[in-house]
Amino acid sequence: MTMKTKNPNHSRRGELVILIAYAIAFYVFIIRRSLEIANEHSSKLYGLRPGWLFSSYSLNDASDAQWRNVRSNLPILTAVFGAFAMVANTLRAYFHLKARGMSVIWLFISLIYLCYLHGACIIFVLAIASLNFLLIKIFAQRNYFPLLLWIFNIFFLSCNRVYEGYSFSIFGQRWTFLDNYRGTFRWHICFNFVILRMISFGYDYYWAHQDSRFDHEKHVQRCHICKSGKLCYQILQERNISESFSFSIYLCYLVYAPLYIAGPIINFNAFASQLEVPQSNYSSRDVVLYGLRWIFGLFLMELMTHLFYYNAFAISGMWKLLSPLDVFIIGYGVLNFMWLKFFLIWRYFRFWSLVCGIETPENMPRCLNNCHNLETFWKNWHASFNKWLVRYLYIPLGGSRRKLLNVWVIFTFVAIWHDLEWKLLSWAWLTCLFFVPEMVVKSAAHSFQAKSAFGEFLFRELSAIAGAITITCLMIANLVGYVIGPSGFNWLISRFPTREGLPVLSGMFITFYVGTKLMFHIEDAKQR
Repeated sequence: MTMKTKNPNHSRRGELVILIAYAIAFYVFIIRRSLEIANEHSSKLYGLRPGWLFSSYSLNDASDAQWRNVRSNLPILTAVFGAFAMVANTLRAYFHLKARGMSVIWLFISLIYLCYLHGACIIFVLAIASLNFLLIKIFAQRNYFPLLLWIFNIFFLSCNRVYEGYSFSIFGQRWTFLDNYRGTFRWHICFNFVILRMISFGYDYYWAHQDSRFDHEKHVQRCHICKSGKLCYQILQERNISESFSFSIYLCYLVYAPLYIAGPIINFNAFASQLEVPQSNYSSRDVVLYGLRWIFGLFLMELMTHLFYYNAFAISGMWKLLSPLDVFIIGYGVLNFMWLKFFLIWRYFRFWSLVCGIETPENMPRCLNNCHNLETFWKNWHASFNKWLVRYLYIPLGGSRRKLLNVWVIFTFVAIWHDLEWKLLSWAWLTCLFFVPEMVVKSAAHSFQAKSAFGEFLFRELSAIAGAITITCLMIANLVGYVIGPSGFNWLISRFPTREGLPVLSGMFITFYVGTKLMFHIEDAKQR
């Protein structure tokens, strides 16, 4: 006679059903309440403009200047990049051009693009880039070169912001007339990305003259992309391309038109490798499907901005007049709006880069709502920047051996790179404060091994609670950095420990706990 054993996965299936039901109820409530708030306060919000969805009387949230500019320029950008791609790909195919030839083609195309964007200010871009190239070529053999490279680039990063792109009058009154031809886009804003590329070129050139520590064979054995016969980004960035460190390829890398305005960020070795031989990981069909998914994402953004007005509430300061529950809904909505905005911007430019044969890292590989710890979040929010920071800052500073110290240096640099503002430094240091406990807990968790079913259950529950706390901290840090500022933080703290706020805080925590448990189920499904 055999005894039937209980399926250990049965309870988790039941749990999953309950979690999904809760999530559905949560989003139904959030959507319904968001619509009510939008309708009640639409007349008091800034940045709403006539919309096109549903009816001629509908309104569209155009309060975010960055998204408003990108959205309004999509037709002309698409026409321009379409023409650029057709010219570059045709010349490559007809003349069988490699890296040097393509660098000249793209440099010519990109300089035309920059002349339109920055006008006479292209002089500043080329002058600083040329100085950086000379510094690298002269000092790259010295041991102190990395420090010199950082000092040079942080100096210009700061000066560009402080002097707001400089005035031609500093060179004399006869050059003042050039200030009337500064183009349509502030050059010093775009130059933040150029700074990252200049540092990348410098380090890759510096490391090209040293013995590589990269184990190619071990990497291929572990990497599922390389096992499939494709080339992963790690292989591309570790390639020896000593013959590609010319001035033309360097300048082409800095001003490559599809990635110039917003990235994604690609390191020099990976760029030069694909300039020599175009990417083959994405077939033509894959690129078309990628573009169609982007169009679907654009439609979702249009739905969000026509229905909910989350960002308009933040810009107008109306969130201060709302109940704690509504403040939570607006804050959650703003973070999702920001995620979708950057998702669309970065994927748009990545699409055109793929069309032109250059594959970059995906900046938003995972949804905002599928991250239950800070490390996962930052690996998947502006992921190409994260890869850049790991390669050029985290590892040179000592990597995991000095992780608790490195995180402060890295996030301070990230804040300064974005802008010289106190609210961004507040965001950076708040994030670090939240990061340190997580690193300590994760270190302890790795040494813990559950020896029983109850132990495994307890560990999973504690991990879900930790995830809920982390998501709450992450939400607060991003709201302070990008929405309410440091002054709004005090107001936020004062509103929630009240009779009206405590139930909202409890509900928020339970919701994030449920969300974390759902993420665990998603991870389990991927492993199966």
